[in-house]
Amino acid sequence: MTGAGWAGARPTLPVHALALVLAAAALAHTLWHGVDQRGAALAFGLLTAVGEFARWSGAGEREPAPLGAAGALAYALLGENAGRATHHDVPQVVAVVAAASLLGCVPHVARGRGPTADHLARRVLTVAFAAVCFQPLYNQGRWQEWTGGGAGYAALVVALLVLTALWDAVLAAAMAHARTRWPFGPLLRDELRGTPGIGSAVCATGAVMALAVAVAGLWALPVFSLPLLLTQLSFRRYAAVRATYRQTIASLARATEIAGYTPAGHARRVAALSRAVGRELGLSEPELTVLEYAALMHDIGQLSLVDPVPAGATAVLAPEDQRRIALLGGAVVRQTGVDADVAVVVERQADPYREQPVSARIVRAVNAYEEKAREAGPGGPLRALEELRLGTARDYQPEVVESLARVLARSGGVARGHLG
Repeated sequence: MTGAGWAGARPTLPVHALALVLAAAALAHTLWHGVDQRGAALAFGLLTAVGEFARWSGAGEREPAPLGAAGALAYALLGENAGRATHHDVPQVVAVVAAASLLGCVPHVARGRGPTADHLARRVLTVAFAAVCFQPLYNQGRWQEWTGGGAGYAALVVALLVLTALWDAVLAAAMAHARTRWPFGPLLRDELRGTPGIGSAVCATGAVMALAVAVAGLWALPVFSLPLLLTQLSFRRYAAVRATYRQTIASLARATEIAGYTPAGHARRVAALSRAVGRELGLSEPELTVLEYAALMHDIGQLSLVDPVPAGATAVLAPEDQRRIALLGGAVVRQTGVDADVAVVVERQADPYREQPVSARIVRAVNAYEEKAREAGPGGPLRALEELRLGTARDYQPEVVESLARVLARSGGVARGHLG
């Protein structure tokens, strides 16, 4: 379970509606006026559809269909085809990309793993942005006037793609903020940090495709699609390895449950809620990953105890005992080969909060909340939060406790009296 499950949800219907209206109007306009240069439209539409068909379904990936995105951007920035000027307009670009994206998604929908509405809305709005910035000015001859062709033209295309990538990052962050209510700034920062990775490959391939087709014609498309397709396959393998890595950590964390030291699901609940609180406090995606792994393994030091703590409730132990268990847990984490930053968080979760890194402060507060809420019965969540607030002078950082309260209020955890 990720932090999204705790953050609540607010639908992004206005953005979806805008994308839907834009795509419908573009399709109607194109059907009414006809398709200009059908060969190019078919080639780029097929490339976009194949890219969507070959998309991966790994959760959390910023661009699950990079080949489709590159093909769509290339069509939006297509000015010439084998030396002959093109005359397709913005509505045709949007119509071709929208229709091709929907067509490529059909197999995924049939298997119950279709793309989200956010993904399709972003695709339509991002391509529309690029086409609006390029096609009207190109068809009026302004681009040739400004650049004189050659290297200047290529540089302007690349600059426009960079601007489009920034627009896509802002759009993605805004949609995530509207849906989850997580802080917009850290969401945008994460999107911008992810852009130099697969995002730069998409933009570079889109620019090269548009420029290559202008010189060599449509035969350039398969040639320049192959590198990105291979990159996509490699990234899919990397995502699979990363998923296996997380599953391994989750399995290690369950060792305390299997051995009877902690209640079933305790580590998973603490990890999910800790990630949500980290989001609320504005942690970046890499910091959230470290936080989640540390929260999963925060109790692993209890395996070294001869006599288990009743119900695994370490929050009620003396500070010296808490610190000893935390240090033992950090030593175990280091021996597993997990990132050293995770071990640091586990080791320092029992330190005075003013000396802790923020991730350790979050794990300590969330673990205490989960234990107190579980033991206090039906009124546990409210009582647990009150106890945490009373302990902010010494044990828990006030900002962390208040962020926890906001997350619980949005998810309904306090009102229901239990955690999912």
